[in-house]
Amino acid sequence: MIIDTHAHLDFPEYKSDLESVLSRAKDADVGCIINVGTSLASSEKSITLASRFKNVYASIGIHPHDASKVSDQNWQTLERLVKDQKVVAIGETGLDYYRNRSPHEDQQRIFHKHLALAKAHNLPVIIHSRDASEDCLRILNEHKNGALKGVVHCFSGTKEIARKCIELGLYISFAGPITFSNANNIREVAKSVPVERILLETDSPFLSPQPKRGERNEPSYLSFIIPVLADIYGLSVNDIKRITTFNAYKLFGIGVPEQEGKVAYAIRNSLYINITNRCSNVCSFCMRETYPIVKGHHLGLKREPTTEEVIEAIGDPTGYDEIVFCGYGEPTERLDVLLAVARFLKSKGKRIRLDTNGHGDLINGRHIAHEFKGLVDTVCISLNAETAEKYEEICKPVFGKKAYPALIQFIKDAKQAIPNVQVSIVESPNVDIERCKKIAEELGVDFRVRKYNVLG
Repeated sequence: MIIDTHAHLDFPEYKSDLESVLSRAKDADVGCIINVGTSLASSEKSITLASRFKNVYASIGIHPHDASKVSDQNWQTLERLVKDQKVVAIGETGLDYYRNRSPHEDQQRIFHKHLALAKAHNLPVIIHSRDASEDCLRILNEHKNGALKGVVHCFSGTKEIARKCIELGLYISFAGPITFSNANNIREVAKSVPVERILLETDSPFLSPQPKRGERNEPSYLSFIIPVLADIYGLSVNDIKRITTFNAYKLFGIGVPEQEGKVAYAIRNSLYINITNRCSNVCSFCMRETYPIVKGHHLGLKREPTTEEVIEAIGDPTGYDEIVFCGYGEPTERLDVLLAVARFLKSKGKRIRLDTNGHGDLINGRHIAHEFKGLVDTVCISLNAETAEKYEEICKPVFGKKAYPALIQFIKDAKQAIPNVQVSIVESPNVDIERCKKIAEELGVDFRVRKYNVLG
C-alpha cells in the first residue's frame, strides 16, 4: 500500500468522475489519501470527503494566498473543524512570496496561528513555502520547542534549506516535478534527504508527472513518481512504497504498521536475515534498543527463531542477488543457527554476506572465522574506531578492553578464511577516518565509511 499525503480531490476538476479517480487509485495500490484544505470551504469539503470515503483523510487550513481574508469568525470555524476524528493535519499553511496574493505580514500572522493550532491539538502541519524559505524557517524555529512536526510539501528549495527542515524534525515531499526531464537540481536535493524523511504526494490536480504532463493529476499517478525516487535512492520500487508508507504512518497516524519483527526482509535485491536482537555492543550511534525499524521493516523480535523458522521465512531464495546475515543484533550471538542456515543457502547456490561487530570469538569462546570457510563469501566487520580506548568509549562493548584486540584478530582470521573482507566505520567527527583507513590497509582488507544514522 502507498499513501498520497497531499491531494485536492474536493476541487471542481473531479466533480464528474471522483469515484473513477478513487477506483484508479485503488488499482494503483494507493491505500490512503489525505485531502488537503486550502480555504475554509475547502476544509469543510475535505471533512465531507473523508466521512464519505473510508480511505480518505482530511487536513484543514487556509492557504497563504488567502491570509488577508481570514476573519475571526473564519478562524473560530476552523478551530471547530479540527475536532473531527478524520482530521489528521493542519494546512496547507505557510508562506508564498512568489504570487504575493496576501501581504507578507498577513501570511506570517496566519502561519503562526496555524502552527499554534497544530501544537494545541498535537497534529502535524502541511507547509507550503515558495520563495519564502528564510521567513518560513525563522517562524518554524520559533515554534519548534519539541512539539513541531509536519511536512514541507512539493519541496523546491536548496540542499541547505532541506537540511535545516530535517534538523527541525520535518518531512519533505516531492511531487510530479521531480520526474521532469529538466529537474536534475530537484533530484539532487532529494538525494540529500534521508529516505526515512520522504513522503509521497501528487498535489492533485496540479503538477502531473512527466508522462502525464499537461493533464489533470490524480493519486494513481504516484506510480510515475515512485520509480524516480527508487532510482535516486538506489532502492527498489517496493522499498520506496514500504518506507514512505511507514513515514506517513509515523507523521499522520494513518495506515497499519507492521506489528511483528521480521526474520527475513528484503532491501533492494538482497534478502537480510534477522536471527537475534542481542548484541555485545551498545554503540552510541545505534538505535537498536529504541527504534527497531530499518527501511520500513520492523525488526524487533519477540523471540528468537529456530533454524527451521528462519529457513521457512526465507522461502525461495533464488530471486535474490545476495543473502545477508544482518538483523538488529549481532548474528554470531547465534552461531549455530547462522551456520545451519548458511549451509542451506549454499546448497541453493546463493552468495552470502555476514555483517558483524567482530566479537564472535569472545561470544562463542573460540576462534570461529574458519567455520565460515566455504559458506560466507563476504564479511563486513564494524571497526568503528582507530584505537581501543575510543572503541570502548563509542561502542561500550560488554567485553570491555578485550573487545578491540579480539576484533582486530577476527579481521586477520577472516582474511584467511573468507574471500572478501571489509571493515567499516560510521562517519563521525570523533573518529579519525584516515587512521582507520590505514588500519584496513595494513590488515589487507577493504574499507568503507557508513553514513551516520543511515541503516539498510
